[in-house]
Order: sequence, then C-alpha cells, then structure tokens
Amino acid sequence: MELFLLQLFIFLAAAAVAVPIAKKFGLGSVLGYLIAGILIGPFGLSLIADIEQVMHFTEFGVVMMLFLVGLELKPSLLWQMRTPILGMGGFQVIATSSAIAGIAAFFLPWQQALAIGMTLSLSSTAIVLQTLREKGLMNTSAGRSVFSVLLFQDLAVIPMLAAFPLLATVVAHGADHHGPALFDIAALPGYLRILVTLGAIFSIFFLGKFAARPIFRTIAATRVREIFVAAALAIVVGISLLMIAVGLSPALGAFLAGVVLADSEYRHELESDIEPFKGLLLGIFFISIGASLNFTMILEKITLIAALVVGLIAIKWLILIATGLIFKIGGKQRSLFAVALAQGGEFAFVLFQFSKANGVLTAETIDPLISAVAISMFLAPLLFIAYEKISEKSTPAPETAEADHIERGGHKVIMAGFGRMGTDLGRLLISAGIRPVILDHDAANVEVLRKFGFEVYYGDITRLDLLESAGAAEAEVLVITIGDIEKTRELIELVRKHYPHLKIAANALDRGSVYELMDLGITTIRRETFGSALSLGEDTLRLLGVHPYEAYKLKRLFRKKDEETMPELYKIHRKDEEQYISMYQKHNADLEKLMALDMQADMEELNKAWLSISPEE
Repeated sequence: MELFLLQLFIFLAAAAVAVPIAKKFGLGSVLGYLIAGILIGPFGLSLIADIEQVMHFTEFGVVMMLFLVGLELKPSLLWQMRTPILGMGGFQVIATSSAIAGIAAFFLPWQQALAIGMTLSLSSTAIVLQTLREKGLMNTSAGRSVFSVLLFQDLAVIPMLAAFPLLATVVAHGADHHGPALFDIAALPGYLRILVTLGAIFSIFFLGKFAARPIFRTIAATRVREIFVAAALAIVVGISLLMIAVGLSPALGAFLAGVVLADSEYRHELESDIEPFKGLLLGIFFISIGASLNFTMILEKITLIAALVVGLIAIKWLILIATGLIFKIGGKQRSLFAVALAQGGEFAFVLFQFSKANGVLTAETIDPLISAVAISMFLAPLLFIAYEKISEKSTPAPETAEADHIERGGHKVIMAGFGRMGTDLGRLLISAGIRPVILDHDAANVEVLRKFGFEVYYGDITRLDLLESAGAAEAEVLVITIGDIEKTRELIELVRKHYPHLKIAANALDRGSVYELMDLGITTIRRETFGSALSLGEDTLRLLGVHPYEAYKLKRLFRKKDEETMPELYKIHRKDEEQYISMYQKHNADLEKLMALDMQADMEELNKAWLSISPEE
C-alpha cells in the first residue's frame, strides 16, 4: 500500500510540475507528460519501478477516451461518416501496411514483415485526439477525417489480433499462461464463439437502448452524485471486461457503448463524470510511455532507430498526403491530416507484445521497433507545433483575445454570432428599441463591428461562465446565428441544462441542419438563405410580367406549403431515404399544381384564402 501511494505521488507530482511548464512554452500537455516520464523513468531519476505494469493499467484511459468520443457521435452521424471511415481509413491502413511490409520483406520473412507493416500502420488515438481537442481542431475538415481514420484503425486491431497467430514463424516466448478471469471463449467450437461474440455486441446495444435509461433515472432520483459516478465507471469497466472475455478490443466495446448512449438525456452527466478519470489515466499512460524509452539501447543502435523513426514518419506522411488527394481534402487541411497521423500508436505496444507471445516476432526485432514507435509518439506534438508555425507564416491568422468583460444591464435578448445574418438581425432589433447582448467568437470581426458602433463582445458562447456573464439567468430569448451546427447543438444542450427558461430561436444553413435542430426540440428555426431565395423568386416573377400582387401571393403560398411539409419530411428523413425522396418529389409536384391553379383563379377566390395564410417572416 505504501509503495503504491509513493508511486502514485511521484506520477501526479511529475505531471503537476511538467505539464504547466510545457504548456507555458507552447508544447502542449501530451509532450509535458512524456517529458515527465523521461525525467522520473529508469534513465532519468529512476523514481518508478515496473513501467510495463503501469502502462497496462493506464491503457484503460484510452478505453475511457473512446467511450467519451462515442458519446459525442449519434448513430445517425456515424452512419453519415461510413464513407470516410471505410474509404479513407481502409485505404490508409492497407496502403501503409503494404508499403512498410514491402520494405521490411527485404530484411525479414514475409510473415514478420506483414506483422510489422500492420502494426506500424496504426496511429496514436490518445495523442492525436487529445492534441486536436486542445487546439480546437476536432470540428475542422481535417479533424473529422483524422477521427474517421483513427476509428477504422481501432476497428482494424481486431482482425490483426486474429491474423497474427497465423503468421507465427518462431517458438512463442512470454505467453501468458494464466487462465482467463471470466471464461475461456477459445475452448468453444467456432460457431459458438461467433454467437457469443455477436451476443456480447448485441448486449451492449440492448443495455444502451433499453436498460440504461431506467437505471440512470433511478440513480438520478437518489440525488447522490457519487452513485452516478460509480454507475458510469461500472458501465465502462463492465463493457471492457465483456469485450476482453470474447476476444475483442475493450476500446471498441467502450466506443459502441458511447455511440448507443449518445441519444440519452444523461449523456452530459456521463461525460462530466468520466472525464476526470479519463484525463488522469491518459496522463499517467503518456508518462509511462516517456519512462519506457530504453536510452541505453537507443544509443547503442542510434543509426538504426533514427532511420526507423524518420522512415516511419516519412512513409506514413506520404501515404496520408496521397489519401488526402484521393478523398479531396483541401490543401492546408490535407497537411494537418498528414501531420496528425504520421506517428506510431499505442496499440503498437499491445500488438508487438502479442506477436512476441505468439511466435510471430522475436524480442531482438521488437525492441528497436518499440523504441521507434515511442520516439515517433514523442515527436507527434512537436510536428503539430511545426505545422502551426509554418501555417502562421504562410497565412497570418488574426490575433486571439481573452473573452471580453460584459456589463450586465437587464438585457432581454442574447445573440450568439454576429456574422452576415446576425448583423442584419441585430440592426433590426436595435432599431426596434431592443438592445441585445451580442457575442461573437471572431476577434477580427468584433473589432471591425465595434468601429461601426455595434456593442459586440468577444467570447466563446459555449462556455458556461460566459453565458452567466451575458445575463442568461435574467434574459428571455437566445438567438443563435453561429452557422456551425456542431457549435449550435453544443450551445443548445448547455442552455437547456442550465437555463431551461430561455426561449431559443436559431438559424440553419440547410434542411439537414433544420432536422438536427428539430431533434433538439427547437421550433423557431429559419433557414439562412430561404427568405432571400423567395424574395429573389418574387422579383424574377415580376420581371417576367407577373402582377406584383400575384407574385407576392405566390411567394407566400410557396412559403406556407413548404413550412407545412417540413414536419412530414422530418419524420421519415432518417428512416427511409427512398420514401423521403419520393415524398419530397410528390410535395414539389403538388405545390407546382397548386400554384398553377392559383395563377388561374380569380382574385376574389384568392382573397378568401388569405385568411388562413400566416404572416410573412
């Protein structure tokens, strides 16, 4: 007990000292953890003993991280991402595995070369996602592409583990001979193993879809927070045990559980409860990677390991650039995509040990490869920094600023976003005698608008403390004109939880965004270009000789029917694509007939119909 507490103290103290220093110098928290590991490891101050055991324990931080990633992905969004996951992810893994295996085959048997190629094709989920989140790049085009590839890589670990025993070329050493903690699925016939595995996956979906809500509802009714924390941890630990028992990746099981629970009303509570444990375990995991570097061997084989590191990063970077070109990722985003995934991954440690235990690779082959992977992971945050410096030189970015101090004055309206739509809306409200609190996250835009006399504040509206400063507790209406559906969703969920009294009106870029807002229960939604399109259509009709009054009424009729059909289309837009398209086409045909009849009808009959038409937006 005393030794455990001493080791824990050393890890936590090293993190508390190294990470703030690293952040101060712009190196990021991940690099800070790695440096801390080197300092307290066997080749530093030698303050910690069994690094390998610590690493195995803290790999659970990766499992927790994938559970939280899953919570942010609704099944519908995951289905929309199927092409980048299978396309980009599949191409990257196959191309990288083939290239590295092809080079390794000149020096090793093809079985060993293939095992090395597959292992080195993987990137670091933990480092990459942590760094992208810290830098606010997750919702960029490159960030979404990176996530798709990482997700495919995590899924690819499963067939790799299944294939490695078939590649055995040497006598297995270091295999784990103790019995399984739960039961040995390997003792079952093949068809039963498949049934048990499918049953385990189905049980995760059943738990998330049907059992989780009543369980969490009962726990929430106790109002004892630590019980909710215990239940959240129990879910992640239990699912990990289940996946290990059936021979699958615990990270995959945790991710699936997160996806299934993404629609739950307890999603944010689960995130806030798991996040501290995930962050702590991931931090210790990174420290253990830094401590695991064998500097004696690295110095003895410095030329070989340097060549392995440079070769690994160069090969992966080139293939990732090619992947970006094939899948049409833009120039700067393509460079970020390639830099983000050019390192080795934490699953390499697992796969190399597994390959040694199953007689695929020898210890002499594995040791320099593990060092090369660890060094590439160590270099990953530095590659991000180098990318940022180069990007800044090529395209100077506007200076960032601290969030402005907001003077509270009993404002009834808060406006989130003051871009092209927000500016005109703000002018209308101010002209009507309503002075909203206006917040925008673009520092350059805020500076320009202030020159024109607008009272605009800089800040990220999705921060709870900024909402409080803006007077959300006293305001009546929140108007969202951000334009980013991900940010809009995050803001709505935050407001619903902490300021349920606020009425919400939001803009949407297109029908898809409208449907996502309707999923959140928002009823006051305006499509950003819809009104302008109808007004331009009215002008076009007038230019074609249609009477101004008739053109005006046709525009109103079109608007009314479009608003009436939106709820019907919303109900089926995710269920059946063919039915959705068919209904959409039918509504358009009906509307065309109705407008044709409208133009032929006499003025008296049309005037009677006006009583049922809603006022213009």
